[in-house]
Amino acid sequence: MNLTKVTTTPDWYEPYAISLGVRVGNLVFVSGQAAVDEHGDTVGIGDFDTQARQVFANLARVLEHAGTDLAHVVKVTIFVTDMSVIDRVIELRREYFTEPYPADTIAQVDCLARPEWLVEIEAVAVVDAP
Repeated sequence: MNLTKVTTTPDWYEPYAISLGVRVGNLVFVSGQAAVDEHGDTVGIGDFDTQARQVFANLARVLEHAGTDLAHVVKVTIFVTDMSVIDRVIELRREYFTEPYPADTIAQVDCLARPEWLVEIEAVAVVDAP
């Protein structure tokens, strides 16, 4: 089995002993992405939309470094701290993904790794064969 770490420069998760993603064959497993900039600083404190857009930007960046993109995402897990944003989540899924939409799990959690984070998304994507 050939495991390859997916990273960026800078890698905002490296200090925490977390791979941004791991590629196994033609699958990429992306760690939960949060509303952090390339230096690991939280953006959009208190603003769900700003945080969600940063999360999707981070997800797209990791996928790009793995040789794929949001169009090849087959599964996402979305964690939110307040389920009242479900309608916004649905709108954002329509904005960032295309049909067939990825399989999806959404869950409300008490908190994420940092108390100011409102949303985190992990994903599995396919890399097209060369």
